[in-house]
Amino acid sequence: MVIAELSANHNGCLEKAKDTIKAAADSGADAIKIQTYTPDTMTIDCRADHFLIRQGTLWDGQTLYDLYKTAFTPWEWHEDLFKTAEKCGILCFSTPFDKTAVDFLEQFNPPAHKIASFEANDTPLIAYAAAKGRPMIISTGLSDQTEIRDAVGACKKTGNSKIALLKCTSSYPARTKDMNIRTITDMAKRFKTAVGLSDHSMGIESSCAAIALGAKIIEKHFIITREDKGPDSTFSIEPEEFSRMVRSIRITEKALGKTTYTLSEHARQNTAFKRSLFSVEDIKKGEKFTAENIRSIRPGYGLAPKYLASITGKTAAENIPRGTPLDFKMIEHFKRTKQ
Repeated sequence: MVIAELSANHNGCLEKAKDTIKAAADSGADAIKIQTYTPDTMTIDCRADHFLIRQGTLWDGQTLYDLYKTAFTPWEWHEDLFKTAEKCGILCFSTPFDKTAVDFLEQFNPPAHKIASFEANDTPLIAYAAAKGRPMIISTGLSDQTEIRDAVGACKKTGNSKIALLKCTSSYPARTKDMNIRTITDMAKRFKTAVGLSDHSMGIESSCAAIALGAKIIEKHFIITREDKGPDSTFSIEPEEFSRMVRSIRITEKALGKTTYTLSEHARQNTAFKRSLFSVEDIKKGEKFTAENIRSIRPGYGLAPKYLASITGKTAAENIPRGTPLDFKMIEHFKRTKQ
């Protein structure tokens, strides 16, 4: 599943939010994800140092409250957004940031609840959402193994084992060298859940590589144009990039196929051009096979090259013209053995 993350890229405009959903659908997204919170459900309006952003982020200098006041998606928009996604033929779901958001979202019958990296340590919230019985998607960008195990356990204690963990690097944008997407493979084995990638890097390479490592979900911030600016614009990708990513993901999925050693029909046809043993000189009956008169060459109509050593030194049972694919009946020793 490829998810387009709307986040704050509506810039406070409902029509832009709806247009972004339509553009995401046109770009190949399977789902659109929004965020459900208010500044007051996320934090408190306080100017104390604890609430000032100064960790070297895009949002340094603001308070948490002011950032969320700018970025949040008004709850009265949700019905329109869910309906827009349905008309576009894609799924819509959200990240609830507190219990009231979970309750609010339930009226829309969402296909899943998403837990953000910053809330992945809030096991009471996770358990509350999981108890609704919907699939749970949990980003792990700020969690160590113990916290991931706690989050998974909070879901399972409610009887909900429909869990997907997303590898995530919670920096905005994330540097390629910090992505460490090999963790996806280990995460699937260690926690025995579906896995995916919440990709904050620029470009599409990490998402495509994640598919090759077993990711079943890709989440990527989506914007109609980065020229619109906004809190998340600099690490969001535009429709052309998103479309290219989706195409690459689908090609990668197709190429992964299944584990098999059976040759395809096209490959079987090409076996004619494998190497095999041929006479490369005229060989008379009774003459010995040598490194000079037989060789492993293309095409593949003769005996397999593995027989070269066992044939060398044996005697020809018949005249063999140059360019003849060798067969056991042409070799005196093997001809006698079969008789």
